[in-house]
Formats: sequence, structure tokens, C-alpha cells
Amino acid sequence: MLGRMARTLVVKVTAGADAPERCSQAFTVAATAVASGVSVSLWLTGESAWFALPGRAAQFALPHAAPLEDLLAAVLAAGRVTLCTQCAARRGIAPEDTIAGVRVAGAAAFVEEALADGARALVY
Repeated sequence: MLGRMARTLVVKVTAGADAPERCSQAFTVAATAVASGVSVSLWLTGESAWFALPGRAAQFALPHAAPLEDLLAAVLAAGRVTLCTQCAARRGIAPEDTIAGVRVAGAAAFVEEALADGARALVY
């Protein structure tokens, strides 16, 4: 891979149980990219913020979709998962409440990641 710029996929998911297909698509794309060797940063915003809490992803179910808990675990294992600062605050989620490995950051960090060389950003 000499001479090739590192590729990064930044996925912002704004949907949760309120829009299950869109939510599942975002997690599926992020986990698929990780499995393909792409550097992935998954942002949990809006209603998806709840999935930063232990056990919440296990409660999500969508027919014919991979378990959200497994997709999240794959991204946590090989990528980065970030919970939106404002989204967490609006829901009363403190950083110490989240799953190990989830960081809390705001818009400035998202913009930095999305505009980095070799990055592509998707919003669901």
C-alpha cells in the first residue's frame, strides 16, 4: 500500500429505534468497512446516542438485519465510536455511563475527521 493515502470512513448515524432501517444501515456500513480493513469512525448522534449505553444495542431488533450489538462491537474492536456531546447532554448521558471505548466529542471533532485527507463522510 505504499504511495496510497489511508482511507477513512466517517459514519454519522442520527437515527435510532425511531428509524430502524436507516439506523441498521449505518451500523452495517460501518462494520462492513471495518471488516474490509478501512479505518472507521462511527458517530452516534440524535436517537442513536442511546446505543452508547450498555445493553441498549442488544434491545434493537430489525428483521433480516445483523444484530446491532454485534455490529457495534465490531466497530468498537477495530475502529472508533464517538457519542455527540450535545446529544448525550440532552439525554442525560454522562461519559462514565457509556460502553468502554466510546468517546464523547463535539462538532469540531466531527468536522476535523470528515475533512481529513482521505476521509469520506456518510450521514444516515
